[in-house]
Amino acid sequence: MFNNIYKNKKVIVTGNTGFKGTWITLWLLKLGAKVYGISKDIPTTPSIFKKLDLQNKITYFQNDIRDLSCIKKIVNDVKPDFLFHLAAQSIVSRSYNDPIETISTNVLGTTNILESLRNYNKKCTAIIITSDKCYDNVEWLWGYRESDKLGGKDIYSGSKAAAEMVIKSYYHSFFKKEDSNIRMASVRAGNVIGGGDWAIDRIIPDCVRAWSENKSVEIRSPYSTRPWQHVLEPVSGYLALGAELYKDNKLNGENFNFGPFSHYNHTVIEIIKDISKYWNKNKKLELYKITHSPKFHEAGLLKLNCDKALIHLKWMPALDYEKLIEFTGLWYVNFYLNNINMFDFTLSQINEYEKIASNKEIQWTI
Repeated sequence: MFNNIYKNKKVIVTGNTGFKGTWITLWLLKLGAKVYGISKDIPTTPSIFKKLDLQNKITYFQNDIRDLSCIKKIVNDVKPDFLFHLAAQSIVSRSYNDPIETISTNVLGTTNILESLRNYNKKCTAIIITSDKCYDNVEWLWGYRESDKLGGKDIYSGSKAAAEMVIKSYYHSFFKKEDSNIRMASVRAGNVIGGGDWAIDRIIPDCVRAWSENKSVEIRSPYSTRPWQHVLEPVSGYLALGAELYKDNKLNGENFNFGPFSHYNHTVIEIIKDISKYWNKNKKLELYKITHSPKFHEAGLLKLNCDKALIHLKWMPALDYEKLIEFTGLWYVNFYLNNINMFDFTLSQINEYEKIASNKEIQWTI
């Protein structure tokens, strides 16, 4: 997998205690990497990071990415071959309540990661993760390309667009030079679901929290359409891009979208009903209640065009919609209702994902 590039490499993952951070950490461990995590805290209760006991399987630094001197010291002490930057304030609703935290974490925190690499004296490949919400979303029906306008009507979206501008300026100012030790790219994905997400104001976590207590879930925008994808889809893209950059600098400074096929778009109502098939043993339970008072502005539609990843990385999604639902539903059912080892089960989903991708002859499986 990934041309065996990550075996025995030192890899820093910021935001390693989060949802996507935990999945990429586990996959890197499976690939034989030596993983070092940086996060300021455990962001949710329950926590997939804690449930998988990853704090005892990696070197974990509990530090805030807004502390530049601390981040610089960690980078210089670890001497990573790769850095995946996922640490962020990632909740849209929270950005309304605390815009300063969102901007300082997502913009200044990303700046600190790049600054810690600016004078780094060893070769390092850095993948900087932002969000599909960095685009100026006018809710058109076709997917946004990497060259489309950045922007945002809410603080979270604005912070991600601003982070992209910082990434671009650091690349052209420092990392584009032939003598730079850093190869870097930014990546954008969104509407990621899968086992182990317990963030607030996200539809699947809201559902499983309510259903695990035999309650109905409240939903605000039942007919909003989203291009849903399993967490392993964009993570496979991040790893594939990192491996390609490590081999060749021709993609240095580029940005990439990682999203599902366009026909994977489904409404909130549809995905709730499909996930509930794994849960709704009590047929008397009313699955959801619609509230007509949205807490904050939410986009009705946001799609990505992923042709660039297909052309340059030969990357594409591996899971069909039914498998996406199965992976997600079974993970939460096993967590809440079955007494099994969740580390082994989560690893088994990565194994199954690799086999599905291999059968489809996706490039990174070589």
